[in-house]
Amino acid sequence: MISRHYVLAAGGTGGHMVPAHALAEELIARGHRVALVTDERGARIPGLFDGVQVHILPAGRLGGGPIGWLKALKNILAGRAMASRLYETFRPSAVVGFGGYPALPALLAAQRDGIPTLIHEQNAVLGRVNRLLARRVDAIATSYPDVQRLKPRHLDKVHLVGNPVRDEVLALRDQPFPALTEDGIFRVLVTGGSQGATILSSVVPDGLGMLPEHFRRRLQVTQQCRAEDIEEVRARYAGLGIPADLATYMPDLPERLAWSHLVIARAGASTIAELTVAGRPAILIPLPSATDDHQTFNAREMARSGGARMIPQLAFTPVELAKQMQKLGLEPEALANAAERAKGCGRPDAAKDLADLVERMSQTPALVGPEEVAFRPVPAGGAMA
Repeated sequence: MISRHYVLAAGGTGGHMVPAHALAEELIARGHRVALVTDERGARIPGLFDGVQVHILPAGRLGGGPIGWLKALKNILAGRAMASRLYETFRPSAVVGFGGYPALPALLAAQRDGIPTLIHEQNAVLGRVNRLLARRVDAIATSYPDVQRLKPRHLDKVHLVGNPVRDEVLALRDQPFPALTEDGIFRVLVTGGSQGATILSSVVPDGLGMLPEHFRRRLQVTQQCRAEDIEEVRARYAGLGIPADLATYMPDLPERLAWSHLVIARAGASTIAELTVAGRPAILIPLPSATDDHQTFNAREMARSGGARMIPQLAFTPVELAKQMQKLGLEPEALANAAERAKGCGRPDAAKDLADLVERMSQTPALVGPEEVAFRPVPAGGAMA
């Protein structure tokens, strides 16, 4: 087995970092060495990239008029120079970008230094940084068969691999859908992403409270809430007599997903990937302010398959939620069928397929030692907030 060095570059949100982490684990399992380039937020996310060298780059956030663009350009150039210093000693065989502004200087440096580059797009709409880089990279890995904002002239270097998920979620694919009888406990998981979602806190309790009594009495709810909403939501569920376990953060989310019969959630890329790999039916409420409305496009494949119901936020009312809940939940066979349809959209081999692509695009590894370059401290105001 040939051992190579790889640099992964990702912005500091879970949507970028989780698939990068999954790829890192797969590459390390194959005997390769990995370094991560990210921002301060990414370096602080717990449970990711343990034992991997992490480098924080200054990265300009594009926008803010002429002054903002000038500042961004200054930071991008500084980040590119720092990345090139890393490459001089780490000698990567390829650099893989996962979107987010820290990926931009890392990939620009690789392209200037003649190192193969790939980008991975988690959403069904090509993100801003990936759009800037699409023309110059050697390969584009996608998570959906149909990706918006991807120019036709770039299609010859597109590879559909899916969106890598954590091993704990991947393990759920081999588990059966939780047994459900007409009178059995009906477990609902409500999650709005890493920060929760106030709209879910305001609508879901009232919607569940409108269900027929025989259905409502079967409910057991686990819900992620914002800290400022949690006590009000707890009081609302108590008043309705619905058992509810509420938290602002769920480190054991894969375990909770394992025994859930239905998920009510936003339509972020990682959420969709986990639902479809695990095979869990869902009611999806895309975030309307998401860039290029990408969450609506994310949800379409799952909704069209019958694995999910998609409700636009403007139409997301307690009445509509109760109606969709009854359509999905009153017949155990219908719910199990939706679970199978959701699973049919999953791409459980995403991490392996992406790693295969990365290896195919790699340069012959240089025979270098394990020395690493240390980045100089970023000047005040230089790192991306």
